[in-house]
Amino acid sequence: MSLDRRDFFRLAAKTAACAAATPRVAEARPSPKLPDEALGLLFDGTLCIGCRACMPACKEANGMPAERTPLEANGQTSAVWDAPLDISGHTLNVIKAWRDGTGLTKDVVHDGYAFTKQSCYHCVDPSCVSACPVSAMTKDPVNGIVSYSVDACIGCRYCVAACPFGVPRFTYDTPKPVISKCQLCRHRLANGEFAACATVCPTGATLFGKVKELKAEIARRRRLTPGSTTTFPRGRLGGTDSYVGRVGRYVPRVYGEREIGGTQVLHLSGVPFELLDKPELPDVAPAAISETIQHGLYYGLIAPATFLGILVAAARRNMIAAGKNPDANPPAVKP
Repeated sequence: MSLDRRDFFRLAAKTAACAAATPRVAEARPSPKLPDEALGLLFDGTLCIGCRACMPACKEANGMPAERTPLEANGQTSAVWDAPLDISGHTLNVIKAWRDGTGLTKDVVHDGYAFTKQSCYHCVDPSCVSACPVSAMTKDPVNGIVSYSVDACIGCRYCVAACPFGVPRFTYDTPKPVISKCQLCRHRLANGEFAACATVCPTGATLFGKVKELKAEIARRRRLTPGSTTTFPRGRLGGTDSYVGRVGRYVPRVYGEREIGGTQVLHLSGVPFELLDKPELPDVAPAAISETIQHGLYYGLIAPATFLGILVAAARRNMIAAGKNPDANPPAVKP
């Protein structure tokens, strides 16, 4: 006689109830706050001219190789060097274009076009850090930069699956595969430099600085009259370089301000973000939800104890059904 389905679930419920009878309740860690000195980027799509100067600058600063991208023209397939269409194991930063109809007017929905940037968002509560079992992904407690350690990585790619933005990429084509993602040029900070993509942007569409100051700059721009002329900082906030241009007509949303608990890379746009393939995400970070569930299941070893209890109960029942007494003492072994 074997354990049927009804008996299985009855035993599972009893064992779970016993395991859950603990005097304390498991609590997940609280959601982290944005560090006071957090560093990040502001991408203003209304200022971007699609020159893509930021892309080769990023590759040069991070030692990334060029990518051979196949393109089709006049029914024939050709290839050009270093024209990636998306981020990859060899490309950390990409400028993408959106177009509707004739695509004649910038930053309008009908018959218009717009530019957007794809790179790591450096989440306040990063899913990649939560999912990594060996702390190869870490978040700096001071500047908030989400970094990757190739020495610690075991290649599980949990970070790739966990990121809601689809940012970490795996270099499948290399003898020693690694994870690739923007690390905000942290290796340049000690020398007084900053993110290479912001350094070369001619209009200040990509701007580097402290997140709290970037948010103040966003608020300033949104108070200005669309179409008026103003001075935009170039490179980094607090620097001496600037660009004089027209104020865009921004959509009433700052992408990255609330998504999954907030990010350190913020986006302004003249067209709705859903047109730019920006994913719709909740305000609560997936890491907070998943860790709440995990802490609840594994506090007091509830889940393992439940599973083990089911196995023991099933084995005991089957032994009794087979005419064996599991509580009987084993026969003495004769010398």
